[in-house]
Amino acid sequence: MYKEERLPQNPKEGIIFLLIISIISVNTISPIIMGLERGFSKQNYVESLKIIPFMWIIVVLLVRLVAGPLVGKVMPKFVGKTDGFNARVLLTILLNVTVLSMLLTIIGTWVGTKQISLEPFQNFFHSWFRNFGVAFWIELIVAQPIARFVMKKIHAKQARKIETI
Repeated sequence: MYKEERLPQNPKEGIIFLLIISIISVNTISPIIMGLERGFSKQNYVESLKIIPFMWIIVVLLVRLVAGPLVGKVMPKFVGKTDGFNARVLLTILLNVTVLSMLLTIIGTWVGTKQISLEPFQNFFHSWFRNFGVAFWIELIVAQPIARFVMKKIHAKQARKIETI
């Protein structure tokens, strides 16, 4: 993407941006999906909290090693030079959530059940559509806006520092 105050502009900001999005996402998406899968109860919520640290590491690794590079290669094929910021962000979210939800529908089931089995493949389409929907809306209306707001505040603070010099 192009330089934009709502997006990270250096590696340090990229880490902050990734941390904000991944922490919000894992702490909301995992419990919601587990609740939809097993029922919403205190016991199921506590169980989801136990796997969140593992899921967070997996999510960060998948974003950096799989989804990020893949989406980076696909984006230029869909985005035109005149496409605006919101269109680019929406497509980025859509592509990232698609890739991550497909992978995490399988990996998340393995982590949640603490065993590698064929179950996530047998129920893939039923589970994936639900997981995609939950993840897409959390990313679109919660995680991404908060991360972009933080970036905007960081850049505004940097601009004020430069003005006072």
